[in-house]
Amino acid sequence: MKRAIVALGLAGMLACGAALAAQEHTMAPGHVHAGGRDSAFAALQARGQRVMGVDQYASLHHFDDLQDGGRIQLQGKAGDAKATATIREHLRGIVRSFAAGDFSDPMAVHERVVPGSAVMAAKKGAIRYSYRELPGGGEVRIRTADRDAVRAVHEFLAFQRGDHSSPGHTAR
Repeated sequence: MKRAIVALGLAGMLACGAALAAQEHTMAPGHVHAGGRDSAFAALQARGQRVMGVDQYASLHHFDDLQDGGRIQLQGKAGDAKATATIREHLRGIVRSFAAGDFSDPMAVHERVVPGSAVMAAKKGAIRYSYRELPGGGEVRIRTADRDAVRAVHEFLAFQRGDHSSPGHTAR
């Protein structure tokens, strides 16, 4: 089983926080400055914060492939009750949206159709989504017995792992 952890922590990112906030007002979505991937990643993080409602640099994402599908975990800093509530609300909404075949949130964050999501939408009747709380956030569990749907879920999660990793961030 692959276990991917994308740590979106504060370490090393606080120094560039003010610059990124200033850029957000002048940078068109998806625009890449001379910094290349770093600027694209910062734009992704800003879109993620708008869609999810939480600071992406102060949260931890896990995108795990499992034999029958996968899981998405999102957790904020310990003791931040407001961020925890926002994360939990977002993840419960993801369960409802994905079950209905609606993948507009990931599309808004990544500014493109996320690989695997079209098949997941087409096979929405064969996929079960559930939510459970975790300390500081929650988990969306994705289950299916359909082999094509499992492949699509794994493709979706692999894209998430890749797009949410950047210099200074860890993907395992």
